[in-house]
Amino acid sequence: MADAPATGGGFPAQDYPTIDPTSFDVVLCGTGLPDPYSEVETSGAVPEPSRRFTADLVGPRLLYCADEAVDLLLRSGGSHHVEFKSVEGGTLLYWDGDLYPVPDSRQAIFKDTTLQLREKNLLFRFFKLVQAHIAASAAGAAAAGEGEASGRLPDEDLDLPFVEFLKRQNLSPKMRAVVLYAIAMADYDQDGVESCERLLTTREGVKTIALYSSSIGRFANAEGAFIYPMYGHGELPQAFCRCAAVKGALYVLRMPATALLVDEEKKRYVGIRLASGQDILCQQLILDPSYEIPSLDMPSDAPVSNLPRKVARGICIISSSVRQDTSNVLVVFPPKSLEEEQITAVRVLQLSSNLAVCPPGMFMAYLSTPCTDAFTGKKCISKAIDALFSTKVSNDLEDHLEKNSEENKESVKPTLLWSCVYVQEIIQGTSGTALSCPIPDENMDYRSILESTKMLFTDICPNEEFLPRNSAPKYASDNDSDSAE
Repeated sequence: MADAPATGGGFPAQDYPTIDPTSFDVVLCGTGLPDPYSEVETSGAVPEPSRRFTADLVGPRLLYCADEAVDLLLRSGGSHHVEFKSVEGGTLLYWDGDLYPVPDSRQAIFKDTTLQLREKNLLFRFFKLVQAHIAASAAGAAAAGEGEASGRLPDEDLDLPFVEFLKRQNLSPKMRAVVLYAIAMADYDQDGVESCERLLTTREGVKTIALYSSSIGRFANAEGAFIYPMYGHGELPQAFCRCAAVKGALYVLRMPATALLVDEEKKRYVGIRLASGQDILCQQLILDPSYEIPSLDMPSDAPVSNLPRKVARGICIISSSVRQDTSNVLVVFPPKSLEEEQITAVRVLQLSSNLAVCPPGMFMAYLSTPCTDAFTGKKCISKAIDALFSTKVSNDLEDHLEKNSEENKESVKPTLLWSCVYVQEIIQGTSGTALSCPIPDENMDYRSILESTKMLFTDICPNEEFLPRNSAPKYASDNDSDSAE
């Protein structure tokens, strides 16, 4: 057996505890949140007390109330270790220099005073058409045929680019933007069919609308379609670690790995060497995707990309809400809403102190947009920041907050107190003698990450069910079906 050095410098000598036992079925090395970030730019100063702020480096990210990830938390018992609150402000669309509420339900369409009667009727008709298809599909109406009689959309419509289907429904450009970028969550300019990197089909768009619609009203104490974990997304791995510990798993903090152990005869990794000098053996090794794994000259199923995907992100601390009387809200900038050259949507998630991520009276805002180069991505993020926030920072924060409270909040932009803009490279997962998951991507939710996790689990345990319902630890109270907390 030989060892291959792990990347990174040496670690200071410490009195590390001895781990017992020394052999495991699976060893997961790393937190799952590497720091492959570049082009980092900060501005302003973090207000004191700085320890009251919690920043998610892969934001903005949300969970649909009806998402499989939420079902997984309930099924596994992880929901007992994390609390959620709703994004009660819903979604706002940036259009023609102003913010408009997204009419995402019949009630919201009816209440929307910015829509003309014709727009309301066309949007009502569109959602009725989609809901009929969703209901027919859920009832197994495929055998009954297609078309209006069955309620199911024809396959030729489902295979169309979604933007073309929306045009056939006579939706206005603004309403198409609402459906495409604020509900179906398209990332790229769908009107540029030839240049669009990710063209959404009607089938894909309707699938996300179905998830969105079923999320509204799932939990009695959650307004809207989205929820967010108290204290940030770092609580999710904590919740699963606690569930795993109940089942006999062991997790160790502050214990770096310095080398990978190799069975040279079988050409496979068989464990890790810790900073303490102790060797830990395993049947399967899963590494943080940022680790550079020495090649063992074995074939790998990992995809090769000549042009790695990137996502530009921003984190902001602001003095007030982007919308009066709203604590948590999602803002969507469709392509071309900031400038003609903008080919991707920019999404902004504002969070308040009721999620324990910042002190009272201040707000966190997360921004992201996919990009192929750092300059373009950061430019989009900066333009969105300029559109939403005022960058005139007062020398005296208390004076500024007092002044803001006296002015007309509807006409005054929130003041940007601190910001950080950076670029993250999307690292794909690998398969082979050592496995790794992809890092959190440009998507708003966890669907693609969950799919990758399930595939990885199948590689390791091909004949086992992924977190079966009877695997959840038993608790005194297990009634989570109607509550987000």
